[in-house]
Amino acid sequence: MEPAVITVTKTLTKLLLTISVVLTLAGCDNELLSRIDTLEQQAEANALAGQKFLAENGAKAGVITTDSGLQYRVLKSGSGASPTLQDRVRAHYRGMLIDGSEFDSSYARGEAASFPVSGLIPGWQEALQLMKEGDHWELYVPSGLAYGKRSPSPKIPSQSTLIFELELVEVE
Repeated sequence: MEPAVITVTKTLTKLLLTISVVLTLAGCDNELLSRIDTLEQQAEANALAGQKFLAENGAKAGVITTDSGLQYRVLKSGSGASPTLQDRVRAHYRGMLIDGSEFDSSYARGEAASFPVSGLIPGWQEALQLMKEGDHWELYVPSGLAYGKRSPSPKIPSQSTLIFELELVEVE
């Protein structure tokens, strides 16, 4: 082959490769945008389902709703100390979605967990400061007092209202 033909062939090959890469990336962009749209729709559906759940749950006997929208039901009353934001606590808990599926549990691990109160989701911070050692409550945490749009795990969808069984074992 003549040098000019080789040069044109190489140039066309590079051009076709570049076009192929651009088209592939454009397809990825569309796929990514579609996935983001789906996640946003799911988050909105979760937010609406949570609002409906909380409205119905708040009308049940024994459920207390705070000014922030946190709901709780006392399962057992304790008589010990109440923690502040500056304290650490040892607690047993079970976390669930409103459909009842469990996403985490210290009970399943067989050991209470230790946390700084200030490092927890706002719903837990509020509840713990109302609790006394020995209290065992069920919390109903609106998404805005839980993780909101920023899910910490694939097990907790964005904008999920959460339910926690929470037992304050000790203020450390």
